[in-house]
Amino acid sequence: MCLGIPGQIVEITDANRLMALADISGVRREVSVACVATPDLGDLIGEWALIHVGFAMSVIDADEAEKTLEALRSLGEAQETLEAMAEGASALEGTQ
Repeated sequence: MCLGIPGQIVEITDANRLMALADISGVRREVSVACVATPDLGDLIGEWALIHVGFAMSVIDADEAEKTLEALRSLGEAQETLEAMAEGASALEGTQ
């Protein structure tokens, strides 16, 4: 299973190599835009894309990006809760 994380293209860093800077939840990373390239790469600036292993895989709209980011945040919170529950169960087993 592949997980694409929404990121917003903020700058074209190397048009010859089809590379751009994407802001992914406040972290900026250089990504390849080869899969979503348009004749004028500048058209991608401000667009949201699903980023996977350094590649912008598909362009998505801002609403879809926000929904995906919210789902990812919820998954992170759920994981933290499960880890806390496991730690609590381990502590209880150690007192018995």
